[in-house]
Amino acid sequence: MRGGGHIAGAPVSWGVIEIPDWGYQMPVGRVLEEAASLGLEAMEAGPEGFLPDDPAEVRAKLAEHGLSLVGGFVPAVLHRPEVLEEELSFVERRARFFEAAGAGVIVLAASTGSESYEKAVELDEGGWRALFEGLSRVEEIADRHGLAVALHPHYGTVIETDEALWRFLEGSETGLCLDTGHLVIGGSDPVEVARRSARRVKLVHLKDVDRSLAERVANRELSFKEAAGRGMFRPLGEGDVDVGGVVRHLEEGGYPGWYVLEQDTVVDCEPEVGDGPIENVRKSLSYLQGELEKEAGK
Repeated sequence: MRGGGHIAGAPVSWGVIEIPDWGYQMPVGRVLEEAASLGLEAMEAGPEGFLPDDPAEVRAKLAEHGLSLVGGFVPAVLHRPEVLEEELSFVERRARFFEAAGAGVIVLAASTGSESYEKAVELDEGGWRALFEGLSRVEEIADRHGLAVALHPHYGTVIETDEALWRFLEGSETGLCLDTGHLVIGGSDPVEVARRSARRVKLVHLKDVDRSLAERVANRELSFKEAAGRGMFRPLGEGDVDVGGVVRHLEEGGYPGWYVLEQDTVVDCEPEVGDGPIENVRKSLSYLQGELEKEAGK
């Protein structure tokens, strides 16, 4: 991992996501070109198929734009022993790819097994024991490939709610992906999580949030996609998250990794050059740079 203050992007900020029928999927060349034009240093991988299948091609394509690879999102069902070996084979395949492509982090989601992320699952004691065993197995895979593991609390996974988040943190040693948006949806306070758990954080996803829409998603009154299309995720500084407070606690805690600008965006069609998602990424980048400068000046 690199030193604190380094900023990366994510394809989902340009509308590229693994959820079926999400919206227009912008082409990889334009996404990387726009990310580089903003001065971002790296990108997450996005869904399988967005970047080339050959990790050497991934390195080359990113290098064309002066970018490197942070890592990528890996959903796996870890709480059901009957599917664990198959799921771990998928994790192994992605870990091998990330290592060869020069990445440093597996962004792990404890999947329910549903593609839509609309299903809620609460684990019983047996489920928690199985999950923690599964996490240990993922750690072993990551260690073999020189990767860190960052468990991503995420809407529609088994680590969605505030209660589940703290049970995970108290019951395992696996690192955390602190995603401000999904923490809000799950009822957590991102500032409190940053304050109490800064040293567990292996990766940061920064979103600002319209809290009223997030609450409707949490209550299953709106689908995740519908809320994203209505602007649930806002440019940093334009929503209800104290992003500055999150950054302050992470920097004070010595966080050494990447800040990933990640706003789940729905794109209807190919925007004109210079327009579209790049505008919100630019706003978020400017805001985060200002917050990091404040912390550096203390």
